[in-house]
Amino acid sequence: MTRGNRFQAPVIEVRLLREGLVESTHRVQAVVSDVRGRVLSVAGNSETATFVRSSLKPFQALAITTTGTLERYSLNDRDLAIICSSHHGTIEQARQVFNILWRCDVDSSALQCPTPEGKQSPLQHNCSGKHAGMLAVCQQRQWPLNNYLQYNHPVQKLVLTQVAELMKMPGEEFIRARDDCGAPTYLMQLRQMASLYAQLASGDNLAMERIVRAMTHHPDMIAGEGAFDTTLMRLSEGELVSKAGAEGVQCIGRVGEGLGLAIKVMDGAHRAKYAVAIHLLKQLGWISPTVSETLSETFMKLSSFKRLEVVGELSMLY
Repeated sequence: MTRGNRFQAPVIEVRLLREGLVESTHRVQAVVSDVRGRVLSVAGNSETATFVRSSLKPFQALAITTTGTLERYSLNDRDLAIICSSHHGTIEQARQVFNILWRCDVDSSALQCPTPEGKQSPLQHNCSGKHAGMLAVCQQRQWPLNNYLQYNHPVQKLVLTQVAELMKMPGEEFIRARDDCGAPTYLMQLRQMASLYAQLASGDNLAMERIVRAMTHHPDMIAGEGAFDTTLMRLSEGELVSKAGAEGVQCIGRVGEGLGLAIKVMDGAHRAKYAVAIHLLKQLGWISPTVSETLSETFMKLSSFKRLEVVGELSMLY
């Protein structure tokens, strides 16, 4: 889905090679923007719109960092990191979510994210941290707990207001839908996602700076061992903040420089977005050759017989 073609360039292709022969091809669009929303480089159409999905989580967490909820319940950076996460549901991660609820005196039965197949509790759902954070804000503000996912609930209105302020557009103009966990997500252009991550990583906002610190200092909470976000943030040692979204969405901010990268694989393949992210981070000079090689070994060499190849690059506009 696109809206206009103000900034457009050839798309990037990711090819799955089986013993050197092309077996599958994915088309990918990507944008780099700054904190003012200016498009600096692009592959595809900068105004391609898609649901931001879990890449929205650091901005949903602003409801935590701007309301005194962290201080009220003595929540720490590991708690904040799990609030921003799409975690693997490990015992350690589920316990971290439980810690949030325990500290704000909310029973885990209040979580309205589903119990994953084969699991015993909604605490193990990959979005449970986000839900626990929303419940903590509701408890701190004395808002109802039983309908916190409704569009018109005060906590969802707060999230929307804060995101709208960052994007400098009226909240009523947002197109919204339910994410798989039941919480609202929003339709955004790639250039808008990239600008949000530029703002997140800029260091100009104390509430967002704390979110970045929590994510980069505790990457094990953000996804888990072997996951792209965790691996990238660990290897980049605080220079990049990264958060994946479903259906081929990946967003990355260059910490301290006010630059953001947003990626969308048009067929939703997660393997392709990681390959493109590595390729573009190398092109941009955001990772070293050593980090690029390490990431490529993990996320581009799929087996002894299969590997991913990226064809194309960002077109620089400035």
